Amino acid sequence: MRKLFAELFGTFWLVFGGCGSALFAAGIPDLGIGFAGVALAFGLTVLTMAYAVGHISGGHFNPAVTIGLWISGRFNSKEIAPYILSQCVGAILAATFLYLILSGKEGFSIDATQAGAFASNGYDSFSPQNYAMVSAFIAEFVLTMFFIIIIIGATDKLANTKFAGLAIGLALTLIHLISIPITNTSVNPARSLSQALFVGGEPLMQLWLFWVAPILGALLGGLLYKNLLQDNK
Repeated sequence: MRKLFAELFGTFWLVFGGCGSALFAAGIPDLGIGFAGVALAFGLTVLTMAYAVGHISGGHFNPAVTIGLWISGRFNSKEIAPYILSQCVGAILAATFLYLILSGKEGFSIDATQAGAFASNGYDSFSPQNYAMVSAFIAEFVLTMFFIIIIIGATDKLANTKFAGLAIGLALTLIHLISIPITNTSVNPARSLSQALFVGGEPLMQLWLFWVAPILGALLGGLLYKNLLQDNK
């Protein structure tokens, strides 16, 4: 249970901090943090939780990471479903708190016809810069693949694992710097689920891509590291 609570808290912090920065601070005229600030916020959430609770659960905070670690031989298959459930619950709880806070702002409403509504992910007209479905799929697939390779490599027995949290957090920052304009950045099915549930409409209909592409990318990343990069001696 300690592991599951750690995953819940870590994923809560990722969504609350990352999506919260986008909702509260990104768009303030002259003072807003913009795309770069949101990218940094997502990286900081993972970095801080990696050191806070990573020693308890492994610090996945993401269903795709859990699956990527499993296919690489670094995670027990019996724990996949409980981990993913905990991550999704944590993400949804965070989205609930974000909604409650935003509800206190005069005139607040979620416009399900707008790209990025409530920090949701999307493609076509729901992409921040109108990228097509194929572009969104490729971006989410490739970026998740590299994210998994970085995570496994940074935590390898031969690596300096004291800096693993820093490497992983900076990797997620870089991923967001690349892909916020494309999909509003997922690489995390739980993060996409939580926001889409509150938006509904087309963002919820497009949610499939933000589960399928990251999971496929994670599977390939895990296999590549296991078979091409890992020192099995």
